[in-house]
Amino acid sequence: MAKSRRLFLRIAGSTAVIAAAGAVGFAATRTPDKALAPWSVAGSTYTDARMRALSYAVLAPNPHNQQPWLVTLEGDDSFTLSYDLDQMLPHTDPFNRQIVIGLGCFLELMRMAAASDGYRADVDLFPKGQPEPLLDGRPIARVTLAKDASVAASPLFAEVFNRRSNKEPFDTSRPVAPADLAAITSVAGAGAITGTVSDGETIDHLRDISWRAHLVEVETPRTYMESVEVMRFGKAEINAKPDGIDMGGPFLEALNLAGILTRDTLADMSSQAYAQGIDMYREILWSAMGYVYVGAAENTRLDQIAAGRDWVRMNLKAAQLGLAIHPLSQALQEYPEMD
Repeated sequence: MAKSRRLFLRIAGSTAVIAAAGAVGFAATRTPDKALAPWSVAGSTYTDARMRALSYAVLAPNPHNQQPWLVTLEGDDSFTLSYDLDQMLPHTDPFNRQIVIGLGCFLELMRMAAASDGYRADVDLFPKGQPEPLLDGRPIARVTLAKDASVAASPLFAEVFNRRSNKEPFDTSRPVAPADLAAITSVAGAGAITGTVSDGETIDHLRDISWRAHLVEVETPRTYMESVEVMRFGKAEINAKPDGIDMGGPFLEALNLAGILTRDTLADMSSQAYAQGIDMYREILWSAMGYVYVGAAENTRLDQIAAGRDWVRMNLKAAQLGLAIHPLSQALQEYPEMD
């Protein structure tokens, strides 16, 4: 981010945007409080155990931050989890695999939140069958909460508000201990295929694979534009539609107001904004200091849900260990150019 900020300051006249608004005042008013409200109210305003658990579940990581989940409350203790078919990613996620993984993250955070209140979550996955080859409206799960004194809270639940997907370059002067990587994969469920990478040669190899996969995505117009179209620029846009990719904060919003970082400039693959976006992501990918992975022997909808539940626990474990983590999925995507 420091590099992009220096480039920004070299653009003639651009700093006038902040100066005109008043640098301190502008920065102080750029927080999208409405969009961030779910993080501050999770668990605090609900007496219904389902609503309390769901208030944490909506904080789950999911692809492109699409937040596709739809919930129908039923009776006094149950609900059905479904999804909004308008929130799919048909170009980068043509079989909805990543969306289903995100729904697995949702279910796992819900389960952990319920357990923290002494409730057992009985989850009946795909009660009307597994939707294949695409999600077709059939629900993901029907869930019933039951008070159960034997249910224990997970220590990972304390990290819900600390979990992040890192968007900055990693510190290449600080190796990640193999024991920490192993601790992250240790929280995956039975049957998961997990592994770690900490040796320099293999790290370089995976950096290269990750980087080349990212280039495929951003150099393929339809897959790149799928990201651009869900970007939210500045406080007002983020508050109005708090899903998608956040392009907020004083610095990025100033670029937007100056006409330097906009949906149109990013859509122009010959623009400086497009080139700087690639440079910023290059710094992140080529600074990776270790890898963990989780997979399954098959690729059924049940496996995808399990992978999401594993992923969110691994993410929480990384936060518990004080490690920054960034998800990489581009190389796994199923569109032809990525082959």
